[in-house]
Amino acid sequence: MTLPYRFSSVRNHSLLLKTSHLYTPRSALGCFSPKESPFFKKNTAQFLSPQKHTSLPLKLVCPLASFSSYADSEEEEQHHADQPIQNSHESSTVSSGSDGKGNAEATGDFSGMAQAFHISSTTARAISIVIAFSALTLPIFMKSLGQGLALKTKLLSYATLLFGFYMAWNIGANDVANAMGTSVGSGALTIRQAVMTAAVLEFSGALLMGTHVTSTMQKGILMANVFQGKDMLLFAGLLSSLAAAGTWLQVASYYGWPVSTTHCIVGSMVGFGLVYGGAGAVFWSSLAKVASSWVISPLLGALVSFLVYKCIRRFVYSAPNPGQAAAAAAPVAVFVGVASISSAALPLSKIFPIALSQALACGVAGAIVFDRIIRKQLGHLLAKTKSPETSQNQPKTIGFLSDIAGPTGTQLEIVYGIFGYMQVLSACFMSFAHGGNDVSNAIGPLAAALSILQNGAAAGGAEIVIPMDVLAWGGFGIVAGLTMWGYRVIATIGKKITELTPTRGFAAEFAAASVVLFASKLGLPISATHTLVGAVMGVGFARGLNSVRAETVREIVASWLVTIPVGATLSVIYTWIFTKILSFVL
Repeated sequence: MTLPYRFSSVRNHSLLLKTSHLYTPRSALGCFSPKESPFFKKNTAQFLSPQKHTSLPLKLVCPLASFSSYADSEEEEQHHADQPIQNSHESSTVSSGSDGKGNAEATGDFSGMAQAFHISSTTARAISIVIAFSALTLPIFMKSLGQGLALKTKLLSYATLLFGFYMAWNIGANDVANAMGTSVGSGALTIRQAVMTAAVLEFSGALLMGTHVTSTMQKGILMANVFQGKDMLLFAGLLSSLAAAGTWLQVASYYGWPVSTTHCIVGSMVGFGLVYGGAGAVFWSSLAKVASSWVISPLLGALVSFLVYKCIRRFVYSAPNPGQAAAAAAPVAVFVGVASISSAALPLSKIFPIALSQALACGVAGAIVFDRIIRKQLGHLLAKTKSPETSQNQPKTIGFLSDIAGPTGTQLEIVYGIFGYMQVLSACFMSFAHGGNDVSNAIGPLAAALSILQNGAAAGGAEIVIPMDVLAWGGFGIVAGLTMWGYRVIATIGKKITELTPTRGFAAEFAAASVVLFASKLGLPISATHTLVGAVMGVGFARGLNSVRAETVREIVASWLVTIPVGATLSVIYTWIFTKILSFVL
């Protein structure tokens, strides 16, 4: 079988290289160089290093190369845990291409993006310039710029569209890790595959599923009647909210902190409302729900991922034939996931029995297709493992929380291959749903600001229709952000919290998606970002408390706690600046 990945030869055939107390998949190592600026040394040193000759085409059926190497490495994991890498030159040979350290130093801010996509720094710079040029010129041709309006109004509309793009750009840079971080961390996708896949799905989700209706009072945080008759003040507040939330997201993305974009925009609007509308302008009960999600989201994510991963170890790893057990369980999991997502996201019938039948039909179709895929891709391996293989390392009495030894050799390759495909599938669903959901954090205030500016819409919470070109504009901003900076937070989610493999990555992603889906249906305050971080921690805890990096967790939690206060403070500052500018211009 021809494998689509190509790996550098290293004296140790294990895929997992122990660096800074983390095991790093070599498929992920092919993305960045540890010989970077001080920031990258801190955040992505153990994540990536370039391979000059690596060719990584975008194929969603290519995880097998990584998984076969993972299968070899899992057998040697204990050996590596006890014995450090003998020669640092072994790991550095992966990054000993013609560019090397000089390239990283010479290319400056573009080196990370260049090595993530295995392109030259010149190409990375050119892509960034094209994105910037498009962001500056495309608004000129948008209908939402305003036809037949005064020049000042058009200029303000142009600036408003740029603020919306800035917020969307930062959403893409920070939140792409929600969908793709665990897939990259486990080796199921390379960073380039993850970003390219997310780009297509995020834009499609934003365009096809993005809300077409918004309100001038976003997220139910501000009282509707407080700013009645103060349209220009509200306009300045909406712009300042976009600028403040975007600023904090950019800072968080730079340091690799996964923060909630919803909380950023909420904090910004709270700051504006308190200073310019008084304490009575804020729905404090809504703000309390947002704050409670800091605790509810990660705890639920950790609990569910812990249980899912333990189920995998109990019912797959301990089975007489783990490969066959995984092949039997995978279609069931796909059925549940596709049926649940279909019922929540697709426009099904309003009649419950018909809608239920449609969702179940989607689940059955997904399970059948997935089963055929794994039989086609892994059938030759499954044929080798038809006879049961009982591990001598398993305890005589296996409980749900027992420490179960994993399969080895071909069995492990099959298990990781199957769960790798499942993880890629779940990542695609998450990416599509994220594009449709979180784009509203940018285009909601943007559309409301444009409506106030161009139509004099009242500030009383009236519904405003979002034009299609604004939805596409928000989708483009998300894609631009994840392309240029998305790898930064992916490094944190995929590598810095705990070591991920395909089974652990799937457990985290499946748990996060399930919690977000059902909590949203029940009206519970949930943050997708916080839930995913908790889910990744949960699979780490399932392997022992020492498997989770406490330093990384402390940094992430601290960034959550300061998100709303920082957003509020920045919003007040920006509002003061914008009101001065608007009073001068108008």
